[in-house]
Amino acid sequence: MQKDIGSPTSTPRLRHRRRSNEIPQELNKSNGDNLLINDQNKYKSMWIRTLSSFWMLGSFVFALYMGHLYIWAMVVVIQIFMASELFNLLRRAHENKRLPGFRLLNWHFFFTAMLFVYGRIISQRLVNTVTSDNIFYRLVGGFVKYHMAICYFLYIAGFVWFILTLKKKMYKYQFSQYAWTHMILIVVFAQSAFTVANIFEGIFWFLLPASLIAVNDVAAYFFGFFFGKTPLIKLSPKKTWEGFIGASVATMISAFVLANIMGQFLWLTCPRKDLSTGWLDCNPGPLYKPEPYPLPGWLPHWVPWKEISILPVQWHALWLGLFASIIAPFGGFFASGFKRAFNVKDFGDSIPGHGGFTDRMDCQMVMAVFAYIYHQSFVAPNDSSIEMIMNQILGGLTPEEQRDLYTKLGEILQERIRLSS
Repeated sequence: MQKDIGSPTSTPRLRHRRRSNEIPQELNKSNGDNLLINDQNKYKSMWIRTLSSFWMLGSFVFALYMGHLYIWAMVVVIQIFMASELFNLLRRAHENKRLPGFRLLNWHFFFTAMLFVYGRIISQRLVNTVTSDNIFYRLVGGFVKYHMAICYFLYIAGFVWFILTLKKKMYKYQFSQYAWTHMILIVVFAQSAFTVANIFEGIFWFLLPASLIAVNDVAAYFFGFFFGKTPLIKLSPKKTWEGFIGASVATMISAFVLANIMGQFLWLTCPRKDLSTGWLDCNPGPLYKPEPYPLPGWLPHWVPWKEISILPVQWHALWLGLFASIIAPFGGFFASGFKRAFNVKDFGDSIPGHGGFTDRMDCQMVMAVFAYIYHQSFVAPNDSSIEMIMNQILGGLTPEEQRDLYTKLGEILQERIRLSS
């Protein structure tokens, strides 16, 4: 029996289960309805966010107490979580089931990039750590010498692996994942490498920028929580001008004060030349030596101080604070726009009340790059010291070549002394 031409055919309605990080419907409201001051559950979310913040702060302080290597390990762990969150962002379970081992290929590229980036940063310090009498020294020297070749062939192995796994009717998905993987490597490693470089320049240049981002984030949250009424940007509906301006003032003040506190500890200011975990002792340099500044005469007579001591590094800290309060938040705005493009609320749910690690590190990544460039451009001495030259020379020489160099330098010096006399 034929169906009536005009009768509609009933099709079953598919019900999709919303993921935990998918944008809820309430975020589609206008900006004014999403402000924290109008949120009915803001105190509950603030409590969850506060507990998570204390947990993160405790882990962070523990890593600082343990030293450079543990801070670096913390950065690596954060990178792994970030990569996992970004890998899962465009992951499709159905396609992955048809491509066994495809996820493993992504992690192969990830650890190859890790070996390349960190190998270049720590190669010299690795040579300085081991002794010339140890067989391990030769292994380390060989790794440093052939580091780029090792990483290149690892990448080529992954490239060939990818080509061999191409499957009919899956080409578009596989190539999109291949491009997505490389973009993740650029986002995660190109910026995180500067973080590790800052750590070995002195924990100060890692801790202060990271602290300023945290201060700015917390201050923006609380100023927006209690006073926010004017929406700032549509990409982040809960951001307000009151929070942005209040956080900027708080960040600038914190930069000046925190630089004075941190600059008094050698553990934070001394650079690490090797990969050991021992106590650091160095000449702090003029940046960390207090200079007296007389107070203006118009201050009241009851003020007990006639002058104050300021570390020169505090003036540099003001530039870091300015960047952290004005420019670095745009890293968060970029992440917000990115999440809206993929219709997700957060990159993950690893940190209750905060989202994923990528949600917490968006501004930190931008700040780390600026801190490194600022330090190398305006703080680090331009002239090469004897110690720096010796490290560069000896780092790539075997013990036999070092002895030959020592003998040759002695002959040159003796010849110059003979000619001068």
